[in-house]
Amino acid sequence: MAFTYFFRDIQTLELACDHALPVLKTRRYINIWDAGCAMGPEAYTLAILLRERMGHMYFRNVRITATDIDESNLFGKIISEGVYPREQVERIPRDLFDIYFEKADKDGFYRIIEEIRRALTFHRHDLLTLQSPGNDYGLIVCKNVLLHFNEEQRIKVIQMFYDSLMEGGFLVFEQTQTLPQSVSHLFTPVVSNAQLFQKTA
Repeated sequence: MAFTYFFRDIQTLELACDHALPVLKTRRYINIWDAGCAMGPEAYTLAILLRERMGHMYFRNVRITATDIDESNLFGKIISEGVYPREQVERIPRDLFDIYFEKADKDGFYRIIEEIRRALTFHRHDLLTLQSPGNDYGLIVCKNVLLHFNEEQRIKVIQMFYDSLMEGGFLVFEQTQTLPQSVSHLFTPVVSNAQLFQKTA
């Protein structure tokens, strides 16, 4: 799904950061997968939230793998350059915008600073291959994607997420997506006001 914007569903992302970080900061590297990242605003929002909570030294250990099926073959270039038009960054709180964005060469466009861009890598990926782009993820974010799949496909993809998470890792969905009953035993709900789950042993 190609539609998203910066700081969309910010409450859920903030809850994910606040609950996951105490667990993840004990590890040498913090590996995160944003599955279905579109053109990158959600993944970059997550990076900014983590940077705000971690500071420069700890944030250097954050590695966010941003993936999307990307049928246009444009997402990789957009995400690597981190350049977005004014209308896509207008929702960002002004104090954070001033810290993490700078004017790009093209008039009316803004670039995310290099420190944040370095935390992200983009890979073209189809979730329905059921082949994870990595493993030992501390956090997987998958929002506004599973609703396009049927029940059987959702179950298989969630099983892949489970296998891709580290012990005690976290999984985040959009508010309207719940865990299918057949895989609900794999995760423990973390909060009552968001679809945030922790992998069970």
